[in-house]
Amino acid sequence: MVLLDTHALFWLVEGVDRLGARARRMCDQTLRTGTLCISAISFWEAALLQARARINLPVGTLKWRQEILRVGLKEISIDGEIGIAATTLEKLHADPADRIIVASAVQLGATLVTADRRILEWSGLLTRHDART
Repeated sequence: MVLLDTHALFWLVEGVDRLGARARRMCDQTLRTGTLCISAISFWEAALLQARARINLPVGTLKWRQEILRVGLKEISIDGEIGIAATTLEKLHADPADRIIVASAVQLGATLVTADRRILEWSGLLTRHDART
């Protein structure tokens, strides 16, 4: 199972060249097996970034989400267990969305594909892959 960080999702679906070849192959393979996932919080982040003109989605965020789910990415809901786990990630920076995404990956036993240096360097138990490689 692979969980995409928000920027990795954007790079993948919008064809941004920053996603590395190995990460792209990992995503393609897990998409075929139905185990390529995205946290629900990533859609919140995308909507915020779109509203602040930090990204430019080709369609509105609701339609963008529907298209992503239609191609087979699995949306991971935020439940109480993930919310509580997000508060227990020692020495991880305080960004709440990142904490929820990391907690989701840990709870699912998924590999997190991210280029976030703070997550890649975090010492906690998390299987991760640098999205740039």
